[in-house]
Amino acid sequence: MHGLPNHDGPNDIDWGKTSTDYSTYRPGPPPSFYHRLAALGVGLPHQTILDLGTGTGVLARQFARKGAIATGIDISEQQIAAARKLADDEKLDVEFIVGSVEQLPFSDAAFDVATANQSWLYFDKAKIVPELNRVLKPNGWLVTSHFCWLPRLDPIALATEKLVLEFNPNWSAADWSGVIPACPKSAEPIFDVRAMFYYDELILFTREAWRGRIRSCRGVGASMSPEKVAEFDAAHDALLKRIAPEKFAVLHRIDAHIFQFKDEYAAEREPI
Repeated sequence: MHGLPNHDGPNDIDWGKTSTDYSTYRPGPPPSFYHRLAALGVGLPHQTILDLGTGTGVLARQFARKGAIATGIDISEQQIAAARKLADDEKLDVEFIVGSVEQLPFSDAAFDVATANQSWLYFDKAKIVPELNRVLKPNGWLVTSHFCWLPRLDPIALATEKLVLEFNPNWSAADWSGVIPACPKSAEPIFDVRAMFYYDELILFTREAWRGRIRSCRGVGASMSPEKVAEFDAAHDALLKRIAPEKFAVLHRIDAHIFQFKDEYAAEREPI
C-alpha cells in the first residue's frame, strides 16, 4: 500500500504465521489485473519473470499458467513451502526459492521482468535496486502492484478495520485513502514509468472467506499471537453476522506501475 511503513510500532510482522490462511483465503488480484498486464506486455509466454516477496506464489503461479518462465523468492520458509505445494498441486513448473531479495542468487541479466505485489515496501531499496539492475536484462521492467480494499467507500471494510484497530491499535494500514500517485516520489530519481493503471472492482466473499482474508493480513495473523487471532476472529464472525449477508462484495482498488531504469542508472550495470 502506498505510503505504508514496513513495521507496525512494536509489533513484528511475520508473514510465515499467515501461510495457511494466506494459501486458502488470499488468492491475489482478479483476472482483470493479469489481462491489463498482458496488454502492456507483462506475463507473456516464454517471458522470464522474477516475483519478489512472492509469498505463496500467487503472481508467479498465474504467470506460469500463461506460459511464462516464473521464479519466486521470499524470505519466509513457511510461505515458500506453501507456494511449492500449491504449484505442485497444479503441476505448475515454477521455481520457488527461500532467500533475501537484497541478495538475489541469480546470474546477471537473467530476467525480462521483476514483479512485487504488495511487497515492495518491505525491501531495503538501497540494496535491492542495484540487485535488480544486475539481474534484469537491459531495458527490463519492474512491476509494483497493490490489491487493496477501500474502507472510505466500502462499509464492510470500514467496520472490519475498526474491529482490527480495537485488537491492534498499532496497525498502520487502516483508513487508506485510495490515492495512487502517477509516479511514487521514491521512484522518480531511478525509474521512468513505462505505464501505470488503477481501477476499482467488487470482489466477492463469503463471511468465512472474508474472515480468512482478514486473518491473513499484517494487522492480524502476521502480528498477533495465535490466541489473540482466535479472539479477534470470533469477534469478527459475530460482527459479520450482524452487518453482512452470507455472500457479499467488497470494493477494492487495484493498481500497477511498470518501471524501467533511467538510462543514466542502467548505464551503471556491469557489462555482460
